[in-house]
Amino acid sequence: MENKCIAIIQGHPDADGKHFCHALAEAYIKGTQTAGHSIQLIDIAHIQFPVLRTKADFYEGVVPESLQQAQQIIQSAQHLVIIYPLWLGSMPAYLKAFIEQVFRPGFAADKGNDGQLWKKLLTGKTAHIIVTMGMPAFIFRWYYLAHSLKSLERNILQFCGIKPTHETLIGMVDALDASKRQQWLEKMEVLGRAGK
Repeated sequence: MENKCIAIIQGHPDADGKHFCHALAEAYIKGTQTAGHSIQLIDIAHIQFPVLRTKADFYEGVVPESLQQAQQIIQSAQHLVIIYPLWLGSMPAYLKAFIEQVFRPGFAADKGNDGQLWKKLLTGKTAHIIVTMGMPAFIFRWYYLAHSLKSLERNILQFCGIKPTHETLIGMVDALDASKRQQWLEKMEVLGRAGK
C-alpha cells in the first residue's frame, strides 16, 4: 500500500480536547502512524482568526497569517479528513468561518478573466468527512437528507476538485456506551491505517 500525505481538520471548536471528535482524530492519527503515512493536524480551536464579513474581503482580502500554515498543509495533502460535531443541523460556525477563510478564490478555485467556469485548484485530492451527532444517523441521512453534509461535499470540496468524498456518520454519540465508543475508535484506526 502506498503511503499518503494526510491532513486532519479537527472541526470541534472547543479547545479543551475532551470530546469524542478529539478521540476519533487521535485514533485515526494512531492508525496512520502505524501504517507509515504522513499526517498533519489542523485543530481549528487553537487558531485565532477573524470572521469574513464582506464579499470584497472574501475575494480580495489577504488570508490571515494564522491560517496560512493551514493552507500549506491542505495544499500538500493528498487526502483530507474533516471531523466535526453536528450543531443545529450543520457544522459549527467556527468551522464554517475557517473554511470561508481558507478555501478562498486563488487557493481553492479561480475564475478565469474571460468569465468562464471556475477552475478547480485542489484536484487530485480525496476527502473523508466524519460527523458526530446527538440524533440517530439514519434520521439525519433520510429525514433531514443530510443537507448540510451534501453542501460541504458538493458545493465546497467537489467545487474545488476534491473527490471522491466519503462520509462516516456517528449518531446518538452522547448515548454510546464504552464498548460502542471503542468500536468507533477501532474503526477510525483502521481507516487511518488504510489512509481513507
